[in-house]
Amino acid sequence: MTKKAVLLLSGGLDSTTTLAIAKEQGFSVYALSFAYGQRHNFELLAAKTIAGKMSVFEHRVINIDLGGFGGSALTESSISVPKDRDAASLSHGIPVTYVPARNMVFLSFALAWAEVLKAYDIFIGVNALDYSGYPDCRPEFIRSFEKTANLATAYGVAGDNKIKIHTPLIDLTKAEIIRKGYGLGVDYSLTTSCYDPDENGNACGHCDACQLRLKGFRENNAKDPVKYQE
Repeated sequence: MTKKAVLLLSGGLDSTTTLAIAKEQGFSVYALSFAYGQRHNFELLAAKTIAGKMSVFEHRVINIDLGGFGGSALTESSISVPKDRDAASLSHGIPVTYVPARNMVFLSFALAWAEVLKAYDIFIGVNALDYSGYPDCRPEFIRSFEKTANLATAYGVAGDNKIKIHTPLIDLTKAEIIRKGYGLGVDYSLTTSCYDPDENGNACGHCDACQLRLKGFRENNAKDPVKYQE
């Protein structure tokens, strides 16, 4: 019997690689994306395309309004997306692109769907190396949420199995993630990572996400297949 898993799919490089890993491990994947008020909503178009191309069992897009609270450059137009930061800046502090409690909220929705599906496995493409400043990408947060999930749900308490939060990329560099994806046949031209794309969805090439992505491809002696602004 095929195992079910709920997977958070943003349309980005990391979540798409995570999807390939989940499928390789034999899971029937139920993909979950969010329209949460993000400025870079081209990622939702990418997520829908990826879900179709990679044959997930079901893909749902949930509408929530984290932008109503603001507090992040990704949801609030009055806060500029940082550009051309050096390596030291990228690895220090919590950037303004952090969306307050986003992964906590996303994982809670994933948990709710998983409980209905009786799926004991949840996949999320968090990474603690490239975004060490994001508190909700740390291993200790994931461990804490997993413990809470098993305490807070009926099937976690009464079921025969325990809920597992899978984070297969958490200790990998961007270059290692891309290399893993290549080995699994991931088509990275379908993905988008940019925080500040133009009206056609072309990546800026200067935000934190673009810089880390480009560095990962360079370290694999490969060209990023997505389109960038001139």
